[in-house]
Amino acid sequence: MQDTVLVVEDETDVVDLLRYNLNRAGFQVLIAKNGSEGLESARNQRPDVIVLDLMLPKLSGQEVCKTLKGDPHTTNIPVVMLTAKSQPEERVAGLELGADDYVTKPFSPRELVLRVQALLRRIRASARADIIEFDGFVVDKGNFEVRVDGRRLDLTTTEFKLLSLMIERRGRTQSRDVLLFDVWGYTNVVDTRTVDTHMRRLREKLCNQAPRLETIRGEGYRFNAVAPVS
Repeated sequence: MQDTVLVVEDETDVVDLLRYNLNRAGFQVLIAKNGSEGLESARNQRPDVIVLDLMLPKLSGQEVCKTLKGDPHTTNIPVVMLTAKSQPEERVAGLELGADDYVTKPFSPRELVLRVQALLRRIRASARADIIEFDGFVVDKGNFEVRVDGRRLDLTTTEFKLLSLMIERRGRTQSRDVLLFDVWGYTNVVDTRTVDTHMRRLREKLCNQAPRLETIRGEGYRFNAVAPVS
């Protein structure tokens, strides 16, 4: 499937230049000639990335970017600001609004295409880092969700933090003190039975995968990287 780039730009020659080079690089290109149209297109089309000019009719690029980043439906769409303004304060202002990159006119079309490609790779690599998949377990850190063999576990926030940490550190024993610090944020010695209680509840929710959470006598707990033999 082609990645889609929304170009919000009112200068026809710049639009033609961007469309040609982005098409050559394999992108599907959408065009909006003013800020209001760009905002509407972003909301309706949900492009993979937006190339946004700052100086636009009807609604400025700053206003468009601020609105996009403030809307939960569009906040994750990466934005590359495109403008003739090269002053550092303008660049900083654009980035503070939530823009992910900044290119000034005149620009190299090849450089802009490379920046768009690099931005998408970076965003997607970051998204993948929020997903942990291991032997039937899928941990989605962004949505605080764990699935086991396709079944969604009904976990509290603390249970999610505890289980995801154990899965990330699978095969390594975690002491109760370490878990209290890393999951609960406790810096002082407290009753470690808190950990034991949460482990018991997690085992109940894991059902047939409960043996994965092993008690290491005198040490703590370990998420078994190898499924126990039933």
